[in-house]
Amino acid sequence: METERFTGRLRDLVAASALIERGAPVEATLADWTPNLLPQIAADRAAGEFERWAHSTVLDENTETPVISRELFETLHSEAGLSSSWPVGNAGLLHVYGYLLSNVPTPYGYKRDRWINGRMAAGLGVNPTYFLPWAAEPGTLLRRVTDAVLPILTEHHPRPITVARFDEVVDQESGRFFRTAIVNDRHSEQSVLIYGVSHGAALKVVTAFPVAEPTSVWLEALRSEQPRPRYNVSSGAE
Repeated sequence: METERFTGRLRDLVAASALIERGAPVEATLADWTPNLLPQIAADRAAGEFERWAHSTVLDENTETPVISRELFETLHSEAGLSSSWPVGNAGLLHVYGYLLSNVPTPYGYKRDRWINGRMAAGLGVNPTYFLPWAAEPGTLLRRVTDAVLPILTEHHPRPITVARFDEVVDQESGRFFRTAIVNDRHSEQSVLIYGVSHGAALKVVTAFPVAEPTSVWLEALRSEQPRPRYNVSSGAE
């Protein structure tokens, strides 16, 4: 029964994204096919959840194409009560809810996979269903994601194991930096990369995604690269 329910909800999510991609009205389509999404965005708006995330471009850095349509981009930001300037918007809104509705393939699969296939949850040591958008968990999907990854960036999370954490200073005068944290759960042996940017005295989340088990060679190569904005972060705004 659980498998059937999961399959049905995933099918409805994919159907909604396909209809929107073909020009169907966004609000009505989401209300019909995935009625849990817009209420979550409204709850995040009321709770100020989007303020814990930085800004991101909707253009994938590998394909250099938008991962969602401009209409969906604008509608999501309107529902969230957020200003935006295409193709730059709120990273939490785009990387969580926008990615769920993206039908654009990338070299690493579909953007929604990180929230659906359980690898992210395993790497962060939480219930396998924790990041499903329809999960019966406390709070919204965005809040669950933020609560799981932001403490790792700010070094106040007891688990999972931190494999690496390093900063890239991109502005010596202001001290602005990007932070990468790579964590591994000791039980699942899954790894997750989390990326954030300094915003005054605070850190804001940019993105998080599962990665292959990090080797020392891979980590050293990542550390030794020239500091630069990564993972679709907007270089012009926090």
